[in-house]
Amino acid sequence: MTEEEIQAHVIDLLAANDREGFREEFLQNHSFDQAQMYLNLDPEQRQKVHHFLTPKELSEVYDIIDEEDEEQIFTFLFDMDDRYAANLLSFMYTDNAVDILNELSLEQVRTYMRLMPKESADDIKSLMNYADETAGAIMTTEFVSIKANQTVKSAMTLLRAKASSAETIYYLYVVDDDNRLVGVLSLRDLIISQGNEMVYDLMSDRIVAVDVKEDQNSIAKTIKDYDFLAIPVIEETGELIGIVTVDDIIDVIDDEATQDYSGLAGVDVDEQYENPLKSSKSRLPWLITLLFLGMGTSTLISQFEDMIAEVAILSIFITLITGTAGNAGTQSLAVAVRRLATPDDEVSSFFDMVVREITTGLISGAITGFVIFAVISVWRQNIALGLVIGIAMLAAITVANLAGSLIPILMDKLGFDPAVASGPFITTLSDLTSVLIYFSIASYFMPYLQ
Repeated sequence: MTEEEIQAHVIDLLAANDREGFREEFLQNHSFDQAQMYLNLDPEQRQKVHHFLTPKELSEVYDIIDEEDEEQIFTFLFDMDDRYAANLLSFMYTDNAVDILNELSLEQVRTYMRLMPKESADDIKSLMNYADETAGAIMTTEFVSIKANQTVKSAMTLLRAKASSAETIYYLYVVDDDNRLVGVLSLRDLIISQGNEMVYDLMSDRIVAVDVKEDQNSIAKTIKDYDFLAIPVIEETGELIGIVTVDDIIDVIDDEATQDYSGLAGVDVDEQYENPLKSSKSRLPWLITLLFLGMGTSTLISQFEDMIAEVAILSIFITLITGTAGNAGTQSLAVAVRRLATPDDEVSSFFDMVVREITTGLISGAITGFVIFAVISVWRQNIALGLVIGIAMLAAITVANLAGSLIPILMDKLGFDPAVASGPFITTLSDLTSVLIYFSIASYFMPYLQ
């Protein structure tokens, strides 16, 4: 059966109030497919699902629903009985439940926390206290830890008891009597070992762990570098308090990429899910700001009206120079934002970075300037005009290239998101500087242009 046929069959079973038939058909699908079916139901059909499935069964669906469907999730929760919703949240992985609760009103959070089991509520409270975008905020507390002085047999018994509630069991984290992380053991090594062997003989004590306050981007880089499926999270004392899994890191990478792209475009790319009024509201601040910057460029051009009146041909090449400089600045901005998002271990000095960007701008500008010099000299039969355009192109590209790199770095140093130095902002700023450069150079060549 195709996905459409399965969806139609599920809807028919709901319409017929066939609880057993629905459960058999729905639950045999993968959690992702269950989530897609659930999202496509209307409110009346979802109400039946809430009666046909237990909170634990439906929690697996909510664990896998993407963040882009968050607004729908809130609507679904409010359509449920409060106790059912609270139990559903308690069965979800703690980090996923926290993501949802952080977006709800304080009154609604208190209602759900009061209705769910105390142990689940305590776990959720502990995660909600951590700062956003840190290890503590994205970690899960559903993991398996064992003691170093256990035998393989007893560790396997413990694993069987906890595996169903753990988010991942591919790594077993070894702790001492004070719950301090002292080693790690893979599931494979545990399975192939003899039952009477001791955990401390099998574990690796070369542990890669992250501090609970560590930034999520740094954690993403560590997991990428080591190809981990999960990484332990520890307190300053070395106490093991959670793990960050690769699926959460994929969400982090996706969110960061979306934020960076939104910044480069000067718009929230997720607004495709919003109505036109909200989309316009989010775009207008950038457009108005860029409008005033653009007026600055127009005002600057007006200062050279007399020069343009004497040599009208200069006006033809304004957009050529500003457009090319804007493109160069946007290229440099994209590289700079990427460099800040994925810092290298061998970070070069600020001076080295400036020299590298100036050199890149000079090389790119020199080649581009020479090409346009040759074209214009032949096309207009005017070497002086070709020199003006070529030199202006060289200088404008170099300045735009440097600005595109330095502005995001400066914003990062000041504690702002470097992606806010968006492409439209850099382009408009490049327009302003390239116009000034162009007419300043042209003024020196005026005797040869008239």
